[in-house]
Amino acid sequence: MRSFNTSGLILGLTLIGLGGALFGCTLLWGIANMREEQLQLTGLLFALVLITPVVLVFTGGGGLILMRARQESAQQAVMARQRALLNMVETAGKVSLRQAALELNAPLETIRQDVRDLVGKRLFSGYVNWEEGILYAREAAELTANNTCPNCGATLELAGRGVVECPYCGTTIFIST
Repeated sequence: MRSFNTSGLILGLTLIGLGGALFGCTLLWGIANMREEQLQLTGLLFALVLITPVVLVFTGGGGLILMRARQESAQQAVMARQRALLNMVETAGKVSLRQAALELNAPLETIRQDVRDLVGKRLFSGYVNWEEGILYAREAAELTANNTCPNCGATLELAGRGVVECPYCGTTIFIST
């Protein structure tokens, strides 16, 4: 799911192309004038030295714009994957992490990191049984109301911060506030 910011891609490639064309035209102009003996080698070199900073600005700027467009596209892909994961969990109520990895075409570790990211952004409340690899959606009020582990039923002391781990079964509970 790799796409580039189209306007950034076009602008970057255009600037690089303009820089290359400017350098190439200067070089061709110089060679043509040298053949007609209207220009000496030192004149050609002087023209190339003068045009080089302009060419570097065009190609460097184009390269920078291309790099930023790729970074922006990568960030958009991560956000889209996380949005899809959140939708899967909220729609189904529970989702296997492996199934989510298959459906989202991402490594299992990436899905785990996405879950942690969503918790850190306070966009997800629910719990994960890491041992079984299942992600459950739950409302924060429901989790705090009964103070019990949704997996094994043990009593929990929820202490703010948004993350509680059951000392008995290892289930991690995420609460967004």
